[in-house]
Amino acid sequence: MTARRANLLGFIACAGLVAYALYAQLVLRLEPCPLCIFQRVGIFALGALFGLAALHDPQGWGRRVYALLIDLTALATAGVAVRQLYIQSLPPGSVPACGASLDFMLKVFPLTDVITKVLTGSGECAKIDWRFLGLAMPGWVLIAALALGAWGLWWNLRPRRPMLRF
Repeated sequence: MTARRANLLGFIACAGLVAYALYAQLVLRLEPCPLCIFQRVGIFALGALFGLAALHDPQGWGRRVYALLIDLTALATAGVAVRQLYIQSLPPGSVPACGASLDFMLKVFPLTDVITKVLTGSGECAKIDWRFLGLAMPGWVLIAALALGAWGLWWNLRPRRPMLRF
């Protein structure tokens, strides 16, 4: 497999994850909390990077740049997922009360304050409405982000083999 095809598969995987998140929101009626939205943005950004890498199909240092950007985005997304898993693991009495909606905070506060408040977490981020094989959605996002980061790193840093032409 070529790096271009691997990046295209990474893009397709991210598109599938975002599509399922939208399905869960619109069909299953699971309202995303602010940390869920940040994770969704992270997967979307990963998909955009995979898509750009597939379209661009760079050589040499360009592949290393894509590998680095994909990996950093995957790690940031995984970090948000870990934060939500931590909040979900807290005893019920120690979780902060639910705060304002993300839309309201974006209208009222500067972006740095919004990011700080969201990453602090609130009661709505501790609620678990969905499980699959015993894992809540942030657990699956963590697994997906780490797998996609490893995938992007491997295929974009892997030396290219010369193609045999006859």
